[in-house]
Amino acid sequence: MEEKTEKLKNEARKLLEKGQVCRIVGFEPGSLKFTTTPLITGEKDELDRLVINPFIVNNLSVYLTGLKGCVAVVAKGCDSRSIVSLIQDNKVNREDVVILGIPCSGIVDLSKIEYLVGKDRDELDDITVANNSITVTVGGEKREFTKSKVLFDNCLGCELPTPREYDILIGEQVAPSPALESGKLKELKDMPPEERWRFWKEEFSRCIRCYACRNVCPACFCNRCFVEETEPQWLLPTPHWQDNLLFQVTRTIHVAGRCTECGECQRACPVGIPLRSMTREMYDLAGELFHYKAGMDKDEEPLLTAYEVEEAENFFG
Repeated sequence: MEEKTEKLKNEARKLLEKGQVCRIVGFEPGSLKFTTTPLITGEKDELDRLVINPFIVNNLSVYLTGLKGCVAVVAKGCDSRSIVSLIQDNKVNREDVVILGIPCSGIVDLSKIEYLVGKDRDELDDITVANNSITVTVGGEKREFTKSKVLFDNCLGCELPTPREYDILIGEQVAPSPALESGKLKELKDMPPEERWRFWKEEFSRCIRCYACRNVCPACFCNRCFVEETEPQWLLPTPHWQDNLLFQVTRTIHVAGRCTECGECQRACPVGIPLRSMTREMYDLAGELFHYKAGMDKDEEPLLTAYEVEEAENFFG
């Protein structure tokens, strides 16, 4: 990781010195142990704060629509697909972004590690990542876990760990992971409809309508969201479960063909609602019905803005 970090710093410095970009969008160490936080800077002196490690969780493409001028952005596989999707929707000009591709072997979910070892992250001494395992040191004692136990759910079975679209690749390409499905997704699919309805009713009764899921999502780029409309008023301002469900169902439909399975919506939820279960189902439906995967080809028409006569018309039934 140190070698990759140094290469990233060198490439970022060259881009700024040559005037090819005016800002670098990357990661720096966070204020909490083992975490990182986005770094957006145009100052060469601040580039020494850049890092690449197994905790660079944020999808930085979400910042591109708000930045002016040419920028360089650090992008993992799913992040690069989000950038491609934004290019397809004319929200980002390809010539205005330099993609610093980071081949990714999966991002560590610190909450899973905390659960497995029964300790808060501040009590952990060290976390080291090997090819197929992760070792956690607590109080001098080492505990080893398979990656499938501690990576974010969306990293399990990642289709494109190496960015599909990039200008500079930092590190060697990574092969796709074996297809895995998180336990929650399988559990929901196996539920009878009535039980599944009760599950989502309980989940959305806990929603505080903070809109963190919307704000962190690169595919949610509307200048004005439908929930903010008052004429007509789609939702009540207070968080009732029915309105919460309507918001999430509508949002999921809006990002169909744009969602790249980065998992940011679920990660950002402060009450832990498994939102990825909804977006993953829509992602799979787009693939089954239209043979479409988001963010694969910047020259391809976006799913919901293109129509072909040959397409099936029975998908509502």
